[in-house]
Parts: sequence; C-alpha cells; structure tokens
Amino acid sequence: MSRIGKLPVAVPKGVTVKLDGENLLTVKGTKGTLTKQFHKDMIIKVEADQIVVERPSDLKMHKSLHGLTRTLINNMVEGVTNGYQKALDINGVGYRAQKQGKKLVLTLGYSHPVEMEDPEGITTEVPAPNKIIVKGIDKQVVGEVAAKIREKRPPEPYKGKGIKYETEVIRRKEGKTGGKGKK
Repeated sequence: MSRIGKLPVAVPKGVTVKLDGENLLTVKGTKGTLTKQFHKDMIIKVEADQIVVERPSDLKMHKSLHGLTRTLINNMVEGVTNGYQKALDINGVGYRAQKQGKKLVLTLGYSHPVEMEDPEGITTEVPAPNKIIVKGIDKQVVGEVAAKIREKRPPEPYKGKGIKYETEVIRRKEGKTGGKGKK
C-alpha cells in the first residue's frame, strides 16, 4: 500500500471541496479556486473534513497514480489556504530586477532589458533590486514561472553570476590558473 496515498487529506475550515462525476475536483478557499481533472480510475471520496484517495487494483499504473493523486489534492488544499512562493536571487554587477505595473523588467547584462508579463493568478514582487519573489496558489504554475525567470540568465559556475533559487547551491569551478608557469 502506498504510504503517501493512504493518508487522508485534511480539509481546513473555510475550504469547500466539490467532486463532480468524472473525478473533477474543485477546491475553493480564501486565496482562490483551483480545479483539476484526475484519472478516471482513482476513487476519490470527500468526507466531512477530509479527502480519501483509494485505488481500484494493485496494477503498477494504479500504484503510481495513488500517491500522485493524493499529493496533487493536498497541494490544491494547501494552495487555496496558504498559497505558494518561490524566491530567486540575482548575482552580478549591474544585474537587477524591477516592477513596472504587471511587468517584471530584468537587467541581466544583455543589450536590452528582459521584460516578462505576470501570468494569470501569479504575482511577482521585487523587495530588493537583487531579489524576486513569485507567489500564487497553484504550486506547478509558481514553479514554472520561477523556472522561466531563472532561464533568462542561469547561474554560471565560475563567478556565480546569474539568477538562482534562494536555496540553490552553485558548485563553483576553478578558473584557468592551473596551467600557468609550466613550460
């Protein structure tokens, strides 16, 4: 039995959960509403203050879908109650970020500034010129937007310049000093 899949998802006060016929789950909370279509084989039961996910058989596919479905439902409940955020750091001389309305403007050493529009349901904040915070209720979309921002100038291993996640550790390399002075 899946250790994660068999755990019930607790539904906190202020969150309403609605399950439609074909495993279409709608979770509504203080931060917003999320809707997701789950695999038709999974058995999702909405009880008083918890959601239970069961699998119909011990097929490999059903075993893998069991834990996944439970985790996705838990992420939906967590998102509409607390929301998700990812923080990014910018390192480099002259590299900075700023907000202009709903646009994030990045100066990353290119000949032009990089402008990114905030997608629907996502907000970006710039508390300092070298820090970006991506916030939203959908964990997957928050991660995708943060990855797209990081993609504009990924950190390089020699000086560590670029955009990195706040918790990311950059493995540094030594430069070309190893071969000098030998003939």
